[in-house]
Amino acid sequence: MSIEKIWAKGVTRRDFIKLCSAAAAALGLSETMVPKFVSAAEKAAKKPPVIWLEGQDCAGCTESFASNLNPGTAEILLDTISLRYHETLMAGTGDVAEHALEQTMEEGNYILVVEGSIPTVDDRFCVIGGKPFRETLLKTAEKAAAIIAFGTCSAYGGINAAAPTKSVGVQSIVKDKPVINLPGCPGKPSRLVATLLYYLSTGNLPQMDKYNRPLAFYGKLHHDNCPRRGHFEAGHFLTDWNDPKQVDWCLLLVGCKGPKTYTDCPQVWWNDGASYCVNAGSPCSGCTQPEYYAGFAPLYVKQENFMMPGVAGINADTVGKVLGGATAVGLGAHLAGSVAAGRLSKNKRSHNEPLTLKEEKEAVSVKNKSANNQREIAKDHTLKGKGGRD
Repeated sequence: MSIEKIWAKGVTRRDFIKLCSAAAAALGLSETMVPKFVSAAEKAAKKPPVIWLEGQDCAGCTESFASNLNPGTAEILLDTISLRYHETLMAGTGDVAEHALEQTMEEGNYILVVEGSIPTVDDRFCVIGGKPFRETLLKTAEKAAAIIAFGTCSAYGGINAAAPTKSVGVQSIVKDKPVINLPGCPGKPSRLVATLLYYLSTGNLPQMDKYNRPLAFYGKLHHDNCPRRGHFEAGHFLTDWNDPKQVDWCLLLVGCKGPKTYTDCPQVWWNDGASYCVNAGSPCSGCTQPEYYAGFAPLYVKQENFMMPGVAGINADTVGKVLGGATAVGLGAHLAGSVAAGRLSKNKRSHNEPLTLKEEKEAVSVKNKSANNQREIAKDHTLKGKGGRD
């Protein structure tokens, strides 16, 4: 599809450049890269085609990507990069679809996007076009110029890893090529758009962490940028979903996995900036982590202990006792010390290492503020019991 056909669909060049600019910004690149992104996207019809495979999945990542708006990712990028095979989006079916896959595989030099996990117990758990998905994946990967695992299932196994199929991600099957993991349940469209444009523009893979995730999207803890972080430090933890006063409080006690999760969700919201899980009142499920799902289940139950990088352990039971009025000192001795260390997280410490004098003073300050908050909460509950304050 030519770039002129994109203009004919009502997408202005200004909107097109805005998308490319946003993709460059998402990867932390300077404005000087925007022209290259635009050029790469405009000439993408001559670039490697795309094969999109679906293994064990719910098609949620496909729906997420295809539903991106302003301008529509499906309208601009899927057509422009010559999507040759996609079971859900392509018009062809049956033998026609499988022939398109085989022909593209013979040509080689394509971008392979994989959605969904691969069963390891028995190949019969996932058979597509009469062939085990595992075999199709291995054969398709042979001539791929780049491999992208889109969504947590294809990255690490996801929910299916906890099922009897004992499923795994692409990197556990394809051993001889690097795999770019873009976890998320479902995958976030902006990450895939930016990764595709980066590769088309530079021919290189983005800088990645030890789990093969681009640092641009997975380089920071959710907890560090959480919009509820102020309530965490103040000792405000949601325990009653029906209490309007707690509507914006920290969700740690109701299962939030933010202190363990690396993601850009607090900075780049879903649905073109409409919202995201925590902002909508749902605890972070940790869906971008390799531990998801089995390691974090049940999702809406507090984790017994959080060991944050460079921060002392936070015991959820201790926090719960503080909120219950059992002891206000516990917050200062345990949680406040963690908060103080968290503010100085650049100073890596062992969990048994004592706080410095400066950190102790900060911890005492947080403890005092939290104790005052707890007294106010207790007073408020007392007044409610006497028919006082509403």
